[in-house]
Amino acid sequence: MLPEHLAVIMDGNGRWAKARGLSRSEGHRAGTETAKNLVTRCRELGIGHLTLYTFSKENWARPKDEIAQLFDLLTLFLKKELRSLQEQDIRLKVLGELSDFPFGVRQVVAHTINKTKNCRGMTLNLALNYSGRDELVRAFKNIAESGISFKDITDETISEHLYTSGQPDPDLIIRTSGEQRLSNYLLFQAAYSELYFTDVYWPDFDSAELDKALENFSSRQRRFGKTGDQI
Repeated sequence: MLPEHLAVIMDGNGRWAKARGLSRSEGHRAGTETAKNLVTRCRELGIGHLTLYTFSKENWARPKDEIAQLFDLLTLFLKKELRSLQEQDIRLKVLGELSDFPFGVRQVVAHTINKTKNCRGMTLNLALNYSGRDELVRAFKNIAESGISFKDITDETISEHLYTSGQPDPDLIIRTSGEQRLSNYLLFQAAYSELYFTDVYWPDFDSAELDKALENFSSRQRRFGKTGDQI
């Protein structure tokens, strides 16, 4: 059994680099290569939706030069991989507020989204300038502005106003580097997600590590509130 929607918290680039006497930027470069390989592998496996926690709102607190390097890596990745995304029939979507990003970054992201909008093989969500709490606040404001009566608000109403509207909630969330928390990631969508934590730093999370996570996921019984005998 494979997850229909896999979400990943890509953690540990800096610690991976430090352990090797490298700069943090080298860690982020290695992490970008890992992300590229993961996208390809998930497409090969037939996973329909992949969400990568790429840049959180909290990441603005990092040094300015590191933020600039992250933006450079993002734009380079999208420029280099656009043709590959199209050939693999992968549609790009963004979860988060892009308005705070530099104009050049926004341009590249918008161009990639437009060029892949008709792809249907897999949806690749990049969580950029993302915050789970802010996503919920945004959803509630949009619901209020739409004129929907509070008596008519349901789980489905909220889901329809999230960035992931129209997509299934993540079945599995993977976090690398040994940390065991969601870090403001997909808070509403993760209600029944299976969680998988590994000590492996993100740049070392290869296909073999993905297989371990997927094997672990397939062995779990997802009850959604029912008893085991009801499944």
